[in-house]
Amino acid sequence: MRADAPAIEWPTLLVLLGTYGFWALGTTAAYALSPALGILLTGIAIAQFSSLQHEILHGHPFPSRRMNEALAFPAFTLTVPFGRFRDTHLAHHHDPILTDPYDDPESNYLDPVVWAGLPTLTKALFKFNNTLLGRVTLGPILGNFLWLASEWRLIRKGEPGLRRDWALHLAGLVPVVLWLWAAAMPWWAYLLAAWIGHGLLKIRTYLEHRAHEAARARTVVVEDRGPLALLFLNNNLHVVHHMHPNVAWYRLPGVYAANRDHYLRRNDGYIYRSYLDIFRAHLFRAKDPVPHPLMPDGTDRHA
Repeated sequence: MRADAPAIEWPTLLVLLGTYGFWALGTTAAYALSPALGILLTGIAIAQFSSLQHEILHGHPFPSRRMNEALAFPAFTLTVPFGRFRDTHLAHHHDPILTDPYDDPESNYLDPVVWAGLPTLTKALFKFNNTLLGRVTLGPILGNFLWLASEWRLIRKGEPGLRRDWALHLAGLVPVVLWLWAAAMPWWAYLLAAWIGHGLLKIRTYLEHRAHEAARARTVVVEDRGPLALLFLNNNLHVVHHMHPNVAWYRLPGVYAANRDHYLRRNDGYIYRSYLDIFRAHLFRAKDPVPHPLMPDGTDRHA
């Protein structure tokens, strides 16, 4: 349930309506005026829509799950069914599994045994992907390839609910296809915008979690209050979100400010002052190794 929430959370609903409008503008008038501008605006709208889908899966802006999920129906992101985003992300919120290469659906680490068996070129791609530059540019392609391959394996195994979620996703693609059929933006440009949108989201997820013996200390705080904080709906205050997952995005800064020292003790000082600091530190230099550093023996527990 939502924490002390009104019947309609207007800040979330207004941002969602603005994002729909921004997406429509980017694919039509803005693209007709300047293809580069239209692609950029549409990419930003896609990233913002994904952030809003994250709010929706946590129970916002309405008390009704059906009403909320109806708002997330259009498949603007192209490759991630909302139902799968919801289920994998809620599984990720079980903090004891954070960063586990097998149990955490959002982990970017690999089992050291798996890593040791990869070809040299594949290792080079993963190493580049572990820099911020790589995560933003290569990450959307590599991440979607791995995601779709994993989803296909699960569908073939008959994993419950997957066929339903992908069928709903394909239905959500219908209004996107029909809109682009009539809009100024061609499909190649929309694919480029989706790549930009996914790349922007990679800035947030790049170092949200670290390998640490204590589960409570694995989640970051980025004290950014600029445009990226709005784009990510304050999810940069990530340890606050993990501790209070049902608190609406616009309340997170106040919750954090009221008890900052507590949260920083909780996550053992895993903090960055801004995304600019993260770019300075990690644009060309990886924060972490690809193989999980707390699995030195590489035990494949699911083999």
